[in-house]
Amino acid sequence: MLAAWRGVHAAKVWDVHCHVFGRGDSDNGLWFNPRMEQMWRTVEYLQRQFYINAACARDAPGMLDASFVEKLVSQCDAMPSGFRAMLFAFDWARDENGAPLQERSTFYVPDDYVAALAQRHPARFEWAASVHPYDPRALERLDIAAERGARAIKWLPSAQGIDPASARCDRFYARLAKLRMPVITHAGDERAVHGFGEHFGNPLKLRRALDAGVRVVVAHCASLGVGNDLDRSDAAMLSNFELFARLMDDPRYRGNLVGDVSAITQGNRMSVIPTLLARHDWHDRLLNGSDYPLPGVVPLIPLHALADKGLLEPAAIPFLALLRDHNVLLFDFVLKRALAKDGVGFPPSVFETRGYFTGTI
Repeated sequence: MLAAWRGVHAAKVWDVHCHVFGRGDSDNGLWFNPRMEQMWRTVEYLQRQFYINAACARDAPGMLDASFVEKLVSQCDAMPSGFRAMLFAFDWARDENGAPLQERSTFYVPDDYVAALAQRHPARFEWAASVHPYDPRALERLDIAAERGARAIKWLPSAQGIDPASARCDRFYARLAKLRMPVITHAGDERAVHGFGEHFGNPLKLRRALDAGVRVVVAHCASLGVGNDLDRSDAAMLSNFELFARLMDDPRYRGNLVGDVSAITQGNRMSVIPTLLARHDWHDRLLNGSDYPLPGVVPLIPLHALADKGLLEPAAIPFLALLRDHNVLLFDFVLKRALAKDGVGFPPSVFETRGYFTGTI
């Protein structure tokens, strides 16, 4: 634990990828698709149970929303002074006209809800709004979010029905660029929330936003799945991480493209860790996030597999396993600080993320 915090200024550590959810049992607008509570829909039912278990929330009438927040606050309070978590709102899936598609949405988290949590716990929470660019009120909602202190906009294109390469996004991109507000957008395949097709997660679709001057944070460094090479006429298939790397290496995007390293320790994503560790030239463009509450889903992060790949000292595993039971946010931080390949780990700058959102770096 001491080694993990050595050289890191806790007041600069913001977890840039933290989900919130609930069923709305306190009249706050939170919503889960009812099909996730139907046992015969096995995959969706189990996903919901995993999320609730990982957050140590109480899945009882009138208890889920409040207990989720209570547990998250307690974990933040156990972190050093100055640490904050960035809470994500999550907009509806929407059709081409911007109308909400409740039946195709997995969950919904209103901007008002996470803004209120950040206002109630200013020492522990920041927040990111979620505004679908097809919404007829998108620009108005974006301006309101900025005025209320939102640090970013959160998208999950494949789940929300957003094509980042569509001209429909141009006015939204222009306003984001003017506001200097980042969009934190999922890229690569999405396994937790289903929707409109993995092609919306192709990293190369983000060129339109980047060319418009938008600050783009690619969640998970696009570390899962394959996509069409949209830069080539033959549309060859490459790993999404390779496509992300191409964008990172494009000198035109040096000033407005970064990646977040949330979820890279999951078993199906960890193959990108050696490259991320070795690319010293990217380290000042990587931001740490936990993807809370997913690090609490024990099977997702196989510590012994990380050790077998030479990325984690085996002696650290018993401590990390105990830490995960105690505090998921702290577990994610300490684990990523412990990652190393050939003696090279992530520098403190990957974890000192506050400056990216406050304009101090």
